[in-house]
Amino acid sequence: MTSQLAQLKAHTTVVADTGDFRLMAQFAPQDATTNPSLILKAVQKPEYAPLLADTVAAHRGAAHADIVDEVLVRFGLEILKVVPGRVSTEVDARLSFDTAATLARARHIMGLYEAAGVPRSRVLIKVAATWEGIQAARVLEAEGIHTNLTLLFAFAQARACADAGVQLISPFVGRIYDWHKKSAGAQWDEAARAGENDPGVQSVARIWRYYKQHGVRTEVMGASFRNIGQITALAGCDLLTISPELLAQLQASEADLPRLLTPPSAVEAPEAPLSEADFRYQLNEDAMATEKLAEGIRLFAADAAKLDALIDALIDAQLAAPVSA
Repeated sequence: MTSQLAQLKAHTTVVADTGDFRLMAQFAPQDATTNPSLILKAVQKPEYAPLLADTVAAHRGAAHADIVDEVLVRFGLEILKVVPGRVSTEVDARLSFDTAATLARARHIMGLYEAAGVPRSRVLIKVAATWEGIQAARVLEAEGIHTNLTLLFAFAQARACADAGVQLISPFVGRIYDWHKKSAGAQWDEAARAGENDPGVQSVARIWRYYKQHGVRTEVMGASFRNIGQITALAGCDLLTISPELLAQLQASEADLPRLLTPPSAVEAPEAPLSEADFRYQLNEDAMATEKLAEGIRLFAADAAKLDALIDALIDAQLAAPVSA
């Protein structure tokens, strides 16, 4: 019998959603994605403490933002030893509404990878799918720096990303599901809203079909899963980024996993690009997307601040340590 993980890989590129590069190896993913929360979680594990300490010590005296980027890239370099494909490394979420600052950090991160001998083809710079982030991605793509637009909840965000020619988008399944479940309260029917009827699944499937229907080259990578049913309902999507916990469940199951997403037989011409005004209005009209985008930026920014504090504490400890003879 074949595991569900192996069956899924026949239809979809499987990506590990973790900063724990030692754990991801057992699932043999093609790519890997990280975010501030995942990196923060990883660096607090004892097995990764020396990696963090060594990186901070090697760059002590550098600007704080530069040290953070060094840490992120150090994890990315280790991840690239495990996966044959690409790693996504995220720009600080606190820059989500600053196009110029996002561009500067993205270029710096890519420069660190290139200095380490990693080609641009193996790195995706992860940026929040705000209007400002999407415009930064447009410029980066023109420079040959490929991007992964994250915190994507609205169809308008997906449209604007397609217009900007970004390499990949990461629409969030689980957080959309969370919002609708909370909004419905006692009226929520878990069985009736499972699988293909899950609102998060429906959002990703709609985007994927739209891209295929209009010949959009941007890759769609479903993200943020809460259960196996959400994953199996999106079999056939370009990529799915999955936590180690859910990867383990897929690996342990031999239940049938057919492809459910299939491309249309005909391709239509692309639609006219969204203006900034149309983008902002359509996003504003989507209460779920507006709330989850703002919440996601706040959460990632909070974890970025915690990572800053960890690095500051390490610097203080290293400065206070006696110098060995």
